[in-house]
Amino acid sequence: MINLKTWEVVVMDLRNCTKCGRAFAFTGLDVCSRCSTDDEADFRKVKEYLYDHPGATVTEVSEETGVSERQILRYLRESRIEIREENNCLLHCERCDKSIRSGRFCDECAAALKKEFKSVLKPPTVKEAEVKQKDRTGTKMHIVEMRKK
Repeated sequence: MINLKTWEVVVMDLRNCTKCGRAFAFTGLDVCSRCSTDDEADFRKVKEYLYDHPGATVTEVSEETGVSERQILRYLRESRIEIREENNCLLHCERCDKSIRSGRFCDECAAALKKEFKSVLKPPTVKEAEVKQKDRTGTKMHIVEMRKK
């Protein structure tokens, strides 16, 4: 696709919706806008039911709202809702298998992962940059004929 105002080529990533199979322009979600709207409506049903019935089980919520247990578990993994009890057998940390209330990782593993990512993504220190620069000076390429002159 070409943007006629700036004459730039705009690349669109087309994908199929994981729910309905319809093709759509990918925006970061795996579902099309229609299914995303339906999903938000389902989430509102779950949220309202939990507001009126705190402490309800996943099965209860699913039966009363018509939202699948799989979707409710996804909302838990996305940290959109959480389990009241600290020790549960429903959600576990993906790294250490500790019982968690919502999300994918316990607080300790999330902090450790954050620290690991920061160490990998940190910019090189001045000393490291100097060492790299020194290494480059002795490895320059030359044309043999020019070096002879």
